[in-house]
Amino acid sequence: MLWNVELQRSGPGLLLRDIARGDDPQVAAIVAVLARLDADIVVLTNLDHDPALHALSALEDRLRQAGHPYRHLYAPRPNSGQPTGFDVDGDEQAHGAGDAQSWGRFPGQGGMAVLSRLPLQAGAAQDFTGFLWADLPQANLPPGMDPGLAAIQRLPSHSHVILPVRLPGDRPLSLMLWHASPPVFDGADDRNGRRNADEAAFWRHLLDGRLPLPPPEPPFLLMGSANLDPVDGDGRPEALQALLHHPALADPAPRGTHARQEPGHRGDPAQDTALFPQTGGLRLEYVLPSRDLRISGSGVLWPPATDPLTATLQAASRHYPVWLDVDVPD
Repeated sequence: MLWNVELQRSGPGLLLRDIARGDDPQVAAIVAVLARLDADIVVLTNLDHDPALHALSALEDRLRQAGHPYRHLYAPRPNSGQPTGFDVDGDEQAHGAGDAQSWGRFPGQGGMAVLSRLPLQAGAAQDFTGFLWADLPQANLPPGMDPGLAAIQRLPSHSHVILPVRLPGDRPLSLMLWHASPPVFDGADDRNGRRNADEAAFWRHLLDGRLPLPPPEPPFLLMGSANLDPVDGDGRPEALQALLHHPALADPAPRGTHARQEPGHRGDPAQDTALFPQTGGLRLEYVLPSRDLRISGSGVLWPPATDPLTATLQAASRHYPVWLDVDVPD
């Protein structure tokens, strides 16, 4: 399963504090939802990172107390909050949240984490978090970008990672993970919109063998908070559409059961994974299996308003979990 849990706080160590003290309503709601889904592999985005994984370990401890332990943890260091030394956002300052490699009040704000019951081969992970935006084929850098900044500006807003997992029978599975910048909160140069689209394009170029990196071998799951709907909302949807229609990938098109309607939208509201007052529902999170994997079920955990779980989900995040049941062949 994949879920943007919005577990980011305004300073380092605050998330660990909130998890450890045991009375934070958002944390309690997230634990309840994770226990309800009971997935073998959990990918969380927008969860503050600390190098020793104290916050993630504290969250796993809460899950273990609830009867849902996860022995294997992984969290790459994200680009959020990592200083560049440049005035990126044009406010005549060079050390603010908007001047980092990706927006962040402190290094690691809003990172990514994996909890798994299956062994994770963290030592064999391929971490592309340092991949430079300018090195992407046909990179759509903002016009007039400072050459010095372009020489160090990384493409991933948070992390781009391929994490190997060992399935039963010692069979391999790769998780291709990312969390992109929202394509908003910028200026006329559309910096965030360009970057958001190129973050999705990275995976297409990798699958097509157009990067100086070997294409991933199936089976794999491409899992990400793309922050981009294929037809509605802000951004450059053609970047997402290219992934959804890539010949190496399948789109199970997971659906929620809420039966909401979005008269002003072109997309199917049942496939939405997030709800915002300004934009309505959008499909922003994706779990796309390689075509060799057999998928027996999928969904967005977004029940009708009358379901008791709905209030818990709303207390947890504006985003809703996406899940797949993967049948592993003998």
